[in-house]
Amino acid sequence: MKFLYSDALDYVDPEYDFIEDRSVPGRRAHKDDEYPHEYLDTAPYDGLLVSRGIVGGTRGGGKYSEAQALRLGREGARAFLRYPESRFPDTMIVGDNGAFTYRNDAVPPYTVEDTIDFYGDGLFTHGCSVDHLIFDFDEAEGTPNEAAKQRYDLTLALAEEFHQAARWLGASFTPLGVVQGWSPQSMAEAARSLVKMGYNYLAIGGMVPLKTDQIDCALAAIRDAIPQSTRLHVLGFGKVDDLDRLAAHNVTSFDTTSPLLRAFKDAKRNYYSVGPDGETAYHMAIRIPQAIENNRVKRASRKGVVDEGTLQQLERAALQEVRAFAAHKTSVETAVDTVLAYSRFALRADGHDDVQNERRLSKLRDAYLATLRDRPWEKCHCRVCREIGVEVVIFRSSNRNKRRGMHNLHVFYEQLIVSAAAGRIAA
Repeated sequence: MKFLYSDALDYVDPEYDFIEDRSVPGRRAHKDDEYPHEYLDTAPYDGLLVSRGIVGGTRGGGKYSEAQALRLGREGARAFLRYPESRFPDTMIVGDNGAFTYRNDAVPPYTVEDTIDFYGDGLFTHGCSVDHLIFDFDEAEGTPNEAAKQRYDLTLALAEEFHQAARWLGASFTPLGVVQGWSPQSMAEAARSLVKMGYNYLAIGGMVPLKTDQIDCALAAIRDAIPQSTRLHVLGFGKVDDLDRLAAHNVTSFDTTSPLLRAFKDAKRNYYSVGPDGETAYHMAIRIPQAIENNRVKRASRKGVVDEGTLQQLERAALQEVRAFAAHKTSVETAVDTVLAYSRFALRADGHDDVQNERRLSKLRDAYLATLRDRPWEKCHCRVCREIGVEVVIFRSSNRNKRRGMHNLHVFYEQLIVSAAAGRIAA
């Protein structure tokens, strides 16, 4: 089962100065930065998925600047993402339209013709048909509302048109027909229709809001309706602890950003490691926000809770003590208590009184002690942990947080390989 990472311009400055918390003078964003497949010793995925919702397009609003979007079309996705086939053989570059970004529109803002142009200009190896997101999901196979049925019919009509047009891209391009539906049976019927059109690779959409059992039910119905030889890709599968569910239905590939995003969007389990039982374990990173840049810290200063100078002193002490602990120069209790002395002001939630604040700090203390006592950065051989050590478990600024995300990608992909070798999921 292949893992594709969903591109969102996630890169880091390889020369970032963690002591001074700044990039070197003259650093050029993107050009001098490195993607996960460049920064890590080996690429932590089997390919990349590029969504037009991320690139931007007729609606704008993507993460790419106009110049970057033009370069993607001019150079091709592999060149722009610095992911050449010569260095990363047998990898996939998949495109899709980002249906979630136009979910509130009556019809997709993209046509089959301009989608073919996007895939052709970007030299994609695979591309998804134009689809329209269906919000409802009814395991009981109820009657769909009018909007869901219209989106269902439109998605299939566009898929048929797309399959015909994709021939212009040649044999090196593989079209994926997107499955949308309001129930397991409707998704199965859509899959059956797509196979009849000639698709041998289907992309299952609408999975993001569903629970694991619902995804399981939908995949079971789809797989029963189509030949085992038909390949399946699950779009946006964020429930990465349940990959065995995908394997049970002979899923060929899936994409997600979850391991990297959890580095800075998950409040508790934001650093991956391998536990003593060989399974993925999680630690809580130590939050030490920047005193002069973090909005919550600024509010504490403006409200007169503590002055800015004192905040900066507490911030410096927190960083110094965590680094001292990593160097075996202070106790774990001293390091954590110094961090919490800063957190008392820097992490205080709006509207919380002293009792609520102290209760939260007590919970953080237990989690921080567990993270530091375990010293997980010393047990990991990835480039992030080798080069920056304890900085990887400090929750602070993009260059730390995204490095921790890259570390998570490394651990996740290594675990995927181990699971495949052990026969728990398909290779």
